[in-house]
Amino acid sequence: MLTRCGDDLFSIGVERPDEAQALALQLREAGGWLDVVPGIDSVVVRFDAARLSATEAQRAIDSVLAAGVQPLEVSDELVEIPVIYGGESGPDLDELSQATGLSPDEIVRLHTGREYRVDMVGFTPGFAFIGGLDERLRVPRRKEPRQRVPARSVGIADERTGIYAMESPGGWTLIGRTSYPLFDATAEQPFALAPGMRVRFRAVTGDDE
Repeated sequence: MLTRCGDDLFSIGVERPDEAQALALQLREAGGWLDVVPGIDSVVVRFDAARLSATEAQRAIDSVLAAGVQPLEVSDELVEIPVIYGGESGPDLDELSQATGLSPDEIVRLHTGREYRVDMVGFTPGFAFIGGLDERLRVPRRKEPRQRVPARSVGIADERTGIYAMESPGGWTLIGRTSYPLFDATAEQPFALAPGMRVRFRAVTGDDE
């Protein structure tokens, strides 16, 4: 569903995160936009109101939609992410245990016991939203966000796991931290995780890294 949401903005509703990423890619390839931002269930398109009327922008979007959303091409490689759970690395693990009634060991077992997909990357540079969290681990975001969350922290909120590629404020429940190289400023693709990637978490100790 296409909705006007500002003087120079349209929002396009989609059903799945991978569909949002694929549509955003097609819109960017079509060109003519100031910005195209995919979300979990929508894509926001910003057009140049000095060059295009809203009607012209809508027609251009409709032409892309009429062609159909092509499946997103992603690597089928499984990325294994080592995580030190609890302690200084995961300061909210005990709090999560109290909220869910699960022991810390049970939480780690559930979190590492399945495969996930990266739904989207955003919020802050490289922050990965990873879908598929076990229902027993789902808790809302913290009421009071932290002013500083260390880079490579692993948190959960609602139905997703989130990984902070860079230090930033944040309100996710922090259960661990990874040594996985999430950011390399010298690489062609500086952030290691991208939408559609398969991910699995593995519990480690500091000595295992």
